[in-house]
Amino acid sequence: MSKLVTIYGGSGFVGRYITRRLAKAGWRVRVAVRRPHEAVHVTPYGVVGQVAPVLCNIRDDDSVRSVMQGTDVVINCVGTFDRKGKNNFDAVQHEGAARIARIAAETGIARMIHISAIGADVDADSEYARSKGMGEDAVLEHFPSAVILRPSVIFGAEDSFFNRFASMTRMGPVLPVVGANTKFQPVYVDDVAAAAEMAALGQAAPGIYELGGPDVNTFRELMQQMLHVVRRRRLIMNIPFGIARLMAGVMELVQTISLGLVPPQITRDQVANLHHDNVVGDDAKGFADLGIEPQALEAVLPDYLWRFRPAGQYEAIKESASNLRA
Repeated sequence: MSKLVTIYGGSGFVGRYITRRLAKAGWRVRVAVRRPHEAVHVTPYGVVGQVAPVLCNIRDDDSVRSVMQGTDVVINCVGTFDRKGKNNFDAVQHEGAARIARIAAETGIARMIHISAIGADVDADSEYARSKGMGEDAVLEHFPSAVILRPSVIFGAEDSFFNRFASMTRMGPVLPVVGANTKFQPVYVDDVAAAAEMAALGQAAPGIYELGGPDVNTFRELMQQMLHVVRRRRLIMNIPFGIARLMAGVMELVQTISLGLVPPQITRDQVANLHHDNVVGDDAKGFADLGIEPQALEAVLPDYLWRFRPAGQYEAIKESASNLRA
């Protein structure tokens, strides 16, 4: 009988790529999510019945335990950018991760993989990074042999980074950014999934792996690269951190007054995160230790950002026609 893997958050941005890879490799995949009816898009990744979305609340012991029964490997992909509410940073990225690791150890699960993030640190000045750090510590406390993957900013067709800024280019001649000189090492989502697959197969030694693509760029350079892909000319305006904090504070106040109906474009916690470079550490284990060669940003961006070009899918035809006239 094929092995069974339970992937918490397996229908999300990273989770769906891991789900697809493991289903293709012949695993039975149990996708544990809060809203199974919204996760049906993962079922075609395998044959009928191979990939099954199931209800799970990672804030509840019984719920986490019930979807773990009979599982060989557990993967935790659950994360959040919400500071408030029931599913906040601490509840999801610290306590939720701890709960999954503790129950996995109690249940006798063979292997556990935990998706974290570069910058995870219990002493960080960002609540997001602190909760990630506390989650890592809790996972290793309960499941010392776990594999923890820390990606830099992740790109891919469904990403919320390049898609967001590409959509902003439609709104005017200026593209505002916070932390234009902050460095990132963007990593392709399927490369992260490949690392998780290796860990699930037992082909990765326990420990922490920091995952970044082949290139390091500043925020400004990434936006310039994105603008080239979408064929738009925009002024990239750097917003100083002090002003950004004030703007974020006002936006959060508006969110509170509107009872959450008007979400902030940026939060003070995100501003704090942007103070720090998001790149692989010099001594960290990474893709090289897994034998994976990560894909470059320029090889993937045009595949999904073309829709933001002035003429969309017809932009290339217009460019060819212009060359003919020349």
